[in-house]
Amino acid sequence: MGYPDTFEGFAVDSPKTWNKFKKTELKPKPFGESDIDVEIECCGVCGSDVHTITGGWGEFEGPLCVGHEIVGKAIRVGKDVKTIKEGDRVGVGAQVWACLKCVNCKDKNENYCPHQVDTYNANYEDGSTAHGGYANYVRAHEYFTFKIPDALPSHEAAPLLCAGITTYSPMVRAGIGAGKTLGVVGIGGLGHLAIQFGAALGAETYALTHSASKADDAKKLGAKDVIVTTEEGWADKWAGKFDLIINSSDASFDLAPYLSTLKVNGEFHFVGLADEPLAELKAMTFVSNGAKIAGSHLGNHQEMDAMLKLAAEKGVRPMVETIQLGEEGCSEAVSRVKEGKVRYRFTLTGFDKVFGGK
Repeated sequence: MGYPDTFEGFAVDSPKTWNKFKKTELKPKPFGESDIDVEIECCGVCGSDVHTITGGWGEFEGPLCVGHEIVGKAIRVGKDVKTIKEGDRVGVGAQVWACLKCVNCKDKNENYCPHQVDTYNANYEDGSTAHGGYANYVRAHEYFTFKIPDALPSHEAAPLLCAGITTYSPMVRAGIGAGKTLGVVGIGGLGHLAIQFGAALGAETYALTHSASKADDAKKLGAKDVIVTTEEGWADKWAGKFDLIINSSDASFDLAPYLSTLKVNGEFHFVGLADEPLAELKAMTFVSNGAKIAGSHLGNHQEMDAMLKLAAEKGVRPMVETIQLGEEGCSEAVSRVKEGKVRYRFTLTGFDKVFGGK
C-alpha cells in the first residue's frame, strides 16, 4: 500500500491576502515510528485561524495552511503506536508534537512544553513544517491523536478539538463542578461551549454579555441566567459571586468590574486572546478580594480524552454550520468569522469531493 509523500491543502500567501486561498502542495515532516497520518474528513474553523492568517498574532511566511480542529481516518500508523490503529476515526487538535521528556511533559503539561509544535505555522526541531487541516492529510504524533467517541458526529466533534478543550481544561483545573459558580464572558465560538461544559460539570453557570440578543441561546445551552454588562452598575449586583470567570471574548475591555464579581481568590481566566493589549489596571484593583488573572493554552492528553467522553455522554455539542471545503468556502468561512457572522462555529466538510479518497 502506497502512502503519500506530499499532501495538498488550501493555503494563503501572506496577511495581505489572508482570505485568498489556493490549493497548494504541502511537504510534511518525515514519518516517524510514533506518527499517524490522518485522511481528513472535516476541519473546524477557529478564531485562531483568523488571528494567524491576518497577522494579528504576528507575521508569517506563506504558503500557510491553517486548521486545527481535524477529524478523519487513521490511514498510516507507525510501528511504535499503541493507542490507534488504521481505520480508526480520530481527531487532531492544535498541537501535534511535544518532547514528552521535559519537566512540563512529565507533569502532564505537555501543552506547555517549551519544544512543542503547533499544528500549523510551526516548525519541528529538524526544520520540517507542520501543516494544518484545510488539507487532505495531517501528520501528528500518537500522543496528540485522539479516538472520537461514536456518539459524536464528525462535524460536531471537530470544534471540540480546540474550542472544547480550551474551555474545558481551565474549568477542571480550577475544580469547577457541583457547588461552584462559573461565569462565561462572551457567547460565541468558545463561550457557547464553555456554558455547556460548566453546566455538564455541575456548576451554577452564568453568561456575561454586552448584548441581550444571545440570552435565549445562553439559557438553552445551560446558563442559569444572563448578565448584560452594558447595564449601569451591573457588577454591583454580582459582587463576590463567581469562583471562576472564563473570558472567551477576544475584545479588549475594562477588567475591573469583572474582577469585583469574583469570590475571594477567585480567578478571571483568558481563553479568548485579543490582538490588542489589555486595558490598564491598578494594583489596588486586586486587593479587595485577592482576585487572580490567568490564561491557558489548550489542555493535556488526559483532559482531551475526558472532555470528549463528557461531551458524548452529556450531549455537549457545538452549534455548527457546515461549509464546503474549497477556495471559496475557506474564504467565506474565515471572512465571516472575522466579521462575527457565525452562530457559533463553522466546520469545513466535503473533503472527499475535493481530494477524493484512498
